[in-house]
Amino acid sequence: MLQFSAGDIDRALTFPGLVETLRTAFREGAVQPVRHHHTVERAKGTDSTLLLMPAWTDFKAPAAAAEGHIGVKIVTVSPDNNDIAKPAVVGIYLLLDGVTGEPQALMDGPRLTQWRTACASALAATYLAREDASKLLVIGAGAQCRFLARAHAAVRPITEIRIWNRTIANAETLAASLRSEGFDAKAVSDLDAELGWADIVTAGTISTTPLVKGARLKPGAHVDLVGGFTPGMREADDDAISTARVYVDTRAGATKEAGDIVQPIASGVLKADAIIGDLHELARGQKAGRQSADEITLFKSVGAALEDLAAGIAVYKSLKPKA
Repeated sequence: MLQFSAGDIDRALTFPGLVETLRTAFREGAVQPVRHHHTVERAKGTDSTLLLMPAWTDFKAPAAAAEGHIGVKIVTVSPDNNDIAKPAVVGIYLLLDGVTGEPQALMDGPRLTQWRTACASALAATYLAREDASKLLVIGAGAQCRFLARAHAAVRPITEIRIWNRTIANAETLAASLRSEGFDAKAVSDLDAELGWADIVTAGTISTTPLVKGARLKPGAHVDLVGGFTPGMREADDDAISTARVYVDTRAGATKEAGDIVQPIASGVLKADAIIGDLHELARGQKAGRQSADEITLFKSVGAALEDLAAGIAVYKSLKPKA
């Protein structure tokens, strides 16, 4: 069994390449049960979350190859880790031979997640963001946000990036990192003002109170919500949901786990059948993306095991020893 570090994954993948890999994966499909989501209760401190995300090649599909893969990601989210200078999200990805079940590779889970999550958002943006979108607002300054900025810049002509975070020093750190890669990036302090500036708003936080206010968005904006992965988390308010044309990565996942979808459905602000499409439907041409230059679009991602499988296979094929 091969083992791939975060650095190995970085060498194996590119943003444009993985966006297209995910486009193909969503078009072709895979077997992906809704992920297992478990709360690990603690007597002291914040509860942790255990996520198990399995997926495998659809061997029953007419076009399926004789060989394929099985994959499972095991992730823990422990918010209190930030207080001891450890990452909140840790985990591994295990790739197996689809025929024999033999382990093929063990990969750094957080890095694979950062790549596939960012590229899923970028894939959605190819359908939903204006083609001339050049101004990107990043809400949050964690490790995922750096990948979101780079991925969006790979599919749209981003010329300026602004970063807002509750702790301005962290936003400054992310801006400096992006500037070192050649981006025009800076930290900002007035979120409401920046919402009216941005062509694309991407949010990667664990906020439980809305940060993206629909009334502040400008015509033609695209909103990319990544961070809220439980029903209790929320990154956009009801105005943003009711104003926008709403899309999700997968209907089954988003309507069960994403607070930005679950809460508006529960309150009646959003009807489940008003979700226009998911990435499967967009990639297959079954549902249309952006329809006009002035409409506001919104994409909610909670993560799909298919994305991990596709990215894991791409890493394995790139790095496995040549026969």
